[in-house]
Amino acid sequence: MRWLLPRSLPAWVLLIVIAGLLSIQVSTLSIVSRERVASNNILDLFRLNDRALSLAKLMYAEQPLDRTRIAAGLSVPPHVLTTSDAPAVSSVIPADDEMAELEDIIVGRLSKYGIQEARVRREMPKARPSQNSAEPDQSVGSVERELLDLSSDITNSDTLVASIEFKDSQWLNFTMKATPPSPVLNSDSLPLYGSVAALVVALSIWSLRRPTAPYRALESAVRRIGADLKSPPLDERGSSEYKSAARAVNTMQARLKEYVEDRELLAAALAHDLRTPLTRIRLRLELLRNSPLRTALMHNLADIEAISASVLDFATYEARDEALERIDFWSLVDSIADGNPHVVFDGARHHARGLVCQGQAIALRRCVANLVDNAVKYGGKARLALSQVDGHVLLTIDDSGPGIPETKMETIFRPFIRIEGSRNRQTGGLGLGLTIARNIARRFDGDVVLKNRSGGGLRAELKIPLAGTVKAAAVG
Repeated sequence: MRWLLPRSLPAWVLLIVIAGLLSIQVSTLSIVSRERVASNNILDLFRLNDRALSLAKLMYAEQPLDRTRIAAGLSVPPHVLTTSDAPAVSSVIPADDEMAELEDIIVGRLSKYGIQEARVRREMPKARPSQNSAEPDQSVGSVERELLDLSSDITNSDTLVASIEFKDSQWLNFTMKATPPSPVLNSDSLPLYGSVAALVVALSIWSLRRPTAPYRALESAVRRIGADLKSPPLDERGSSEYKSAARAVNTMQARLKEYVEDRELLAAALAHDLRTPLTRIRLRLELLRNSPLRTALMHNLADIEAISASVLDFATYEARDEALERIDFWSLVDSIADGNPHVVFDGARHHARGLVCQGQAIALRRCVANLVDNAVKYGGKARLALSQVDGHVLLTIDDSGPGIPETKMETIFRPFIRIEGSRNRQTGGLGLGLTIARNIARRFDGDVVLKNRSGGGLRAELKIPLAGTVKAAAVG
């Protein structure tokens, strides 16, 4: 069930607001409903007491036969009025303390009119067979319709039955319908409640966008820093919490940038300074003429020079100043494939043309060239194919090599990492080609992924956003 929970701060705040709104609404409606029931009950008891007083004042001086005649004339269902020798409320014990107190109040107020005893009980409405509601008559006015609905509600409400005894032992029995409880929610009030709730939610969403906008910018900036350490720092304006977070991110970015620059400068300086002694060693080896030692030392010297050039290349590839431009990716890949006899480019597909991305031409050319060289070195040949997938240019490079164990698919992208066996110094390079290729791809919001082919060999997939969707910034 955890996947149903929101994952962002605005969604959490909105969920809390909605939950709080629902809780307040339900609590308020529940309190209002209970208050209405309590008010209706007190009102019914007041009406019953008042009716008993009116009837007692009217009939206490009359003879029993006259009371019977008057009661018959005043009896109008559902308010029935009768006289008898026995009370309609046969139970002497009140149903609850409320009824017992009401009986005492009636006797106390009517004792001067010869009332000796009073009994009151509440009767539930009898169940009636359900009837299909007829369609409302369009000719009936709104007031008349409300009166008809109220009459129906009163008919189905509780009945209060009272019996009062005169001093001549005659009982006066009368009934009174209780006030029907009106619903808190109905067809008229429900749209109002819904409109108010929708307005509160809409205002909450609108008001949440402003305080949470800096955090969305903070998240976007952190992702941008991960792809490009040289991106502009965050604007330190806004709430105190946001300014503190932005200041910490900017400090982190500055320190990381300083660390990376120191690493690049150190590697570049070491590789550059090695060139002078290596050149001297090469000149002195030339004096050895055809000595067997000379040949071995020349091979070792060539390895040292290759390592130095690779380290210098890896340390300085991000420092080159190159402007962003729109690049026809098909032409770029075709030019690389055309100069290599071991590369087959399936460029005849019509959907492969017109794939334009935005980036740095030299950097992207180097990215593709590194992937192609890797496939040729370890697989003998490479087969290239271009396509468009989800707003990205997809370049697939297949080789026929031995592949890579699944557990080392990500490890191979680390600098100076080579897979043992066929992928070693004798058959490959220094383990920097894939590292540089992925770093360049990610600089332009792309990526490089390696997969083992089902028929054998390795597949490298390069994804670069099409022009218009790329969000990369110029480096430097």
